[in-house]
Amino acid sequence: MTDVSAVPESADEDAFGIDAFTLDDRLRLFHFAAAEKRHEYLWLLRAFDRGRANYQVLLHASDAAGFLKRLAADHPGVAAVGDVQSLLDALADWQVLDRSYDGTRAANLAEYRNRHYVYQFTQAGYRAYRAVEEVLGARLEDAQLSRLVFPDILADLHALADANAAGDAEEVYRKLGRLDSVLGEMAQRAARFYLMLGDLARTNDTRPEVFLAHKDALLAHMREFTAELGRYAPLLAEAVEETAATGVDRMIEHAAEADERLFRSPAERLEDWRQRWQGIVHWFAEREHSEAERLQDATVTAIRSILALLRRVTEARRGGVSRESQLRHLAQWFASCASDEDAHALFQAAFGLGAPRHIAVPYLDPELIPGRTSWWEAEPVELARTLVQSGRSPGLHGPGRIERNEAQRDRLRGEQLKQQVERRTAAASLAADGAHGRVLDEAETRVLLALMDVALAARVPASRSVGAAAGSAHGVRLTLTPVQGSTTVHTVRGNLHLNGLRLEVTA
Repeated sequence: MTDVSAVPESADEDAFGIDAFTLDDRLRLFHFAAAEKRHEYLWLLRAFDRGRANYQVLLHASDAAGFLKRLAADHPGVAAVGDVQSLLDALADWQVLDRSYDGTRAANLAEYRNRHYVYQFTQAGYRAYRAVEEVLGARLEDAQLSRLVFPDILADLHALADANAAGDAEEVYRKLGRLDSVLGEMAQRAARFYLMLGDLARTNDTRPEVFLAHKDALLAHMREFTAELGRYAPLLAEAVEETAATGVDRMIEHAAEADERLFRSPAERLEDWRQRWQGIVHWFAEREHSEAERLQDATVTAIRSILALLRRVTEARRGGVSRESQLRHLAQWFASCASDEDAHALFQAAFGLGAPRHIAVPYLDPELIPGRTSWWEAEPVELARTLVQSGRSPGLHGPGRIERNEAQRDRLRGEQLKQQVERRTAAASLAADGAHGRVLDEAETRVLLALMDVALAARVPASRSVGAAAGSAHGVRLTLTPVQGSTTVHTVRGNLHLNGLRLEVTA
């Protein structure tokens, strides 16, 4: 996340390097992207980037021209670059390039007085150039949700807990930094993905075939991501709590100790790593308002939006042409009318609102009145009051009053609360007395089967024991641990045999 308050309005007297760039200096870095010769500036900066990749940082004007000739072999657009020296001077004035004097190129006194200059990227200028290149090279494939990252995050959290317990400062620094970068990248990917969905919905207004070509892949991608996030969210929250149990302050101190940023004070390093850890906690450990839960809700909402958009496209294409296309053609006909009379005639033909509308109202049962009967002899047609007074057809009546049975609602609510109390009591009994060596009653059996459904649905390691699975509900936790042979749980419904597994229920 960009810290806006960190952007200086004015230069500090003690600052140097990129910190000496004020807000106006940073904005001027992007002048080359909007200048008249923006394509020439871009190719020249790409030549400097090519030299930087070849470890040739300082370039003279002739060196830059040489790199441009190499680029011209693969890119014909480089040939449009004109005077290199004037372009270099402009980029130096914008502080994209740094200009310094090179006395080694002077072979005599005359050349020494000619002031040979060499150029290189400034740190801020290189970042501005890379930002422009990222925008130019952005593709639709960059906007996708990363579901394969959750196992790595879970493994890194366990490794972070082990390193913090062992006092390995360097490993704590590496794992905590990697978790912070992975979460930042996942947030950016999600933001780009949902923006892409909005662009796709707007594109559908003119080209519905683009949406229809990608709908299946989008729905499958979002459903798989939601399933993975639902599986790993409780495991990641538990891993964060286990890591915090090893000592948060100790972990922050280890990370700050191994941090090699020279221009940060120890207090600033501690505060920076504490904020990063708070971000990880905010992502997974806040049960009700975590970022993981918000991301899952946003994905489910996006799935509903895609399905609604698919329904709208399908209904629009069912008649061969959409309602929007019809209105566009009609508007074009109105714009092409030569006179107001033609426009009024087209309006009358399209909408038929000029004549008295009550004249065309039919009988409720037209077969009762013969067609040869005169209007003077036939029974009058009943007309709605709104049609006679305002010319509008009567609308549909609102929904009728809903009869609420408060007694039935109270009874159902009481039964629901009673069942919740029974489930909690049965869960507490399972945690206190265990599941083995006795016969479980009906309520305990239902709670045990529900906990086993949650544990088997995850099917990923929930503890350090390989192959273990766990699930929690009603304030208790069920853990399935691999054992030799089989175990049996006796219930009122019969015996539950677990081959190679043993279950334990704890509070």
